[in-house]
Formats: sequence, C-alpha cells, structure tokens
Amino acid sequence: MSYRGRFAPSPTGLLHAGSLVAAVGSWLCARHAGGQWLVRMEDIDPPREVPGSAAAILAALPAFGLVADEPVIHQSSRIAAYETAFEQLRRMGLVFPCWCSRSDLAAAGGIHRDGRCIARPDPQREPAWRIRVADETVSFIDERQGPQQQHLRESVGDFVIRRVEGFYSYQLACVVDDAWQGITQVVRGSDLLDSTPRQIWLQRCLGLPTPHYLHLPLVLDSEGHKLSKSERSREVDVSDPIPSLHRALTFLGITTTETAGHPSDLLDAALKHFDPRRLTQCSDHRAA
Repeated sequence: MSYRGRFAPSPTGLLHAGSLVAAVGSWLCARHAGGQWLVRMEDIDPPREVPGSAAAILAALPAFGLVADEPVIHQSSRIAAYETAFEQLRRMGLVFPCWCSRSDLAAAGGIHRDGRCIARPDPQREPAWRIRVADETVSFIDERQGPQQQHLRESVGDFVIRRVEGFYSYQLACVVDDAWQGITQVVRGSDLLDSTPRQIWLQRCLGLPTPHYLHLPLVLDSEGHKLSKSERSREVDVSDPIPSLHRALTFLGITTTETAGHPSDLLDAALKHFDPRRLTQCSDHRAA
C-alpha cells in the first residue's frame, strides 16, 4: 500500500504552534515517502468545540502551504460508521453499559477493571459504554521513541467508547477513520502516545489494520507545559506565516536558509533536508 498520512485537529480553538508542528511534521513525512497527506476534522465532541474554529483551522492550513490531497473529512458526518463499529463490538460481547459515577470509580482506584459495571443499573439515565480489555500487554514500535508497551487493564482499564451523552469517543472514531481512509502512518504529538495502545486494542477487536506510529515532540509554553488551544496568545499568525513556519521546522530539527516569501517554497526547501530518522534526536521544546 502506498503511503497515506493525515493531520487530524479538533476544533477546540484556533491553530496554535503545537498544532502547526504536528501538521508540518505529518506533511513532511508524507511527502518524503512520496505519499498522500489528508486532513480530518475531529469534530465529535460538541461541548468542547469553539464555534468557527473548524473553519478557521481549515482556512489557516493553506496559508502555511499545507494543502490536503483529498477533500477534508469531518467526523461529525461519520456517526453512522461509528455506530456500525459499536454494534459490531456489542454483538461480540466486548462492550458493556456502565452507570459508574466518579465516586464509584474513585472507590475502585480510579480504573475500571472488572469487565462489568460495578454500580447498580439506573433506568432513569443513560449509561456510558465501555470496552472490556484483556489482561495482557500491548506493544508497538514508535518510530521516534522506540519500543513502547502498556498493560491496558492495569494502566487504563475498561475504557469508554460511547459517552453518556451518546457521543462516540476519540479512541473509537480515530480507529474507524484511520482504517477507512487507509492511513499507513499516524504522525502526531507525543501527548497522544498513551492513547496508542487503546487504539491498537480496538483495531484488533474490530479486525482493522494497525498503521505505523510516530509521535512528534511537543511545543511547550514558558513554564514547560503543553500548549493549549485555550491560550489565545499562542495562536499562529496566519497573516504572516513564514516566522511561525520557520519555528515549526526548527522544532523538528530542520534548518534551511530559504527566505522565499511563499510558505510552499519554504516547505519544499525543508523537504530536501528532511530525514524522518533525525526526528529521534528531537525533544520537546519551549515556545519562543
């Protein structure tokens, strides 16, 4: 299969420096491999979404020379696919309804490991739905950080795939769409490294292929914290993209003397110097 990569932002704010690094890193990996680069808007969590941010992010990407090879997919239009996957898991007996409150989980150590709800069913309210995890370790190779492993039952337990409100979880939607879009390598920030074993477990349960994974360094604020879309001061300047693009490339360990005024020229110059193997030498950086 030819290379297919993607950038999958969530519309919880405008494009910030950390998201730009993820977008540029995934674009470079795709172009270096001679493959396709896709964009997917992960808009399945309405309570957290900021009105207008999805359109703003999609408008910002071309300003930085980042143009998807296929039409943008919105997860909000893919609910039927998640429902199909959920029903498949239910038929297989791999999911169960859960009415546990935070206090119930706190009493159990904060992690649900029983493969069943430990609270009494409440017919007056909707349950969340959790997937049962096995008593085993999920291992994979991260192409930047090397061998990784996580014992799901001990680390995260039976995790939610459909919330009380009826929204499908990031974990399920991501797995279904990566398979549907034929993604061969997931390039994203290191803050999602911990999600990967859960996604691999879901892929196995659903009989879906597992892509390769590469988790990029994080852009940190002046106090060493991960940048958040809620920090308005960290939004990238779409009207003057070259400085932000230079900083993103520097974060990824790429230096270029290209001073062309168009971002696509800068990206093309960076691509000539890009080697994914050098990403192993990159670490999290503080934003300037």
